[in-house]
Order: sequence, then C-alpha cells, then structure tokens
Amino acid sequence: MHLAQLNVAQLREPLDSPALASFLAALAPIYEVSDAAPGFVWRMQEGDGPTDLIQHDYGPMLVVNLSVWESRETLWNFVYRSAHLGVLQRRREWFLRMAEPYTVMWWVPEGHLPPLDEAIARLELLRAQGPGPEAFTFKDFYDSSDAACLPAAAEVRK
Repeated sequence: MHLAQLNVAQLREPLDSPALASFLAALAPIYEVSDAAPGFVWRMQEGDGPTDLIQHDYGPMLVVNLSVWESRETLWNFVYRSAHLGVLQRRREWFLRMAEPYTVMWWVPEGHLPPLDEAIARLELLRAQGPGPEAFTFKDFYDSSDAACLPAAAEVRK
C-alpha cells in the first residue's frame, strides 16, 4: 500500500496578485525537492510548467495538491524535514485559515494514482465523520493494515 495525500488551501488573493508572487516562485524549487525526495511516488500535475496548478471545479481561489508516497515516514520527512517546511511556515501569507480540515491521507494499493474526485471525497469524509481508516491525518493516523481490509481497497485491487 502507498499513502495518498490531498491538501487544499483558500488563496487570500487571486493568483495573479503581486502578493502571491513569492508563492508562485516557490513552486518550482519545492516540486524539485518533492520529486527527488526518498519515498515520493507521484504528484498530480496539470502541465509541465512549475506554476501550472491543478485545474478543478471547486472555485478559482482554491489551490489543491495531490500526491502519493511510499509511507507516512517519507511524506513526513518531505513535509517537515526538507525545504518544504520553510514554505509551509509562510502559508498564512498566501492562504486563509480554514476552520475545517484541509488535508487528508488515505492508503491506496501500489500503482493506484487517485483522481481528484476521489481525493476530494476523502476530504469530505474526514470533514463529515472525523478520522478513520478511510480518511485520516498525521495527528490521527491509521496504519495501512487498517485500510487494506476495507471494501474500497478491495474494489481498487480488482
């Protein structure tokens, strides 16, 4: 099993705003760090350009990031023990505070690359029911063995 993660953020201002120039400038270097990180499997990309954000139907002010990792440890190391941490610490400059969960993780069978609608459904599940084996966070983490026996995991493996 691999670990999928989605995080969403509400922009403070439109992407073409001067206030977001430093965010856009940070994307290429952080994508290079993530793509080269031990345990990185995949990230959803809209195009070849580093500022080509994932297009979706959830509003122009919502930025989404979707990726797959080999394990909790490899994702944790990227998020909190790489250059990503410095960008993460600046998130309040670019994004509004969210009162509801904005990040979710779930286990996927190796080789499965989750589509955005699947990821959004996991986030909605976390928001509606709280953490469980199908949708969780670093704080309330579930091992892959908890998710491997769920019907959804069995369906994906077919």
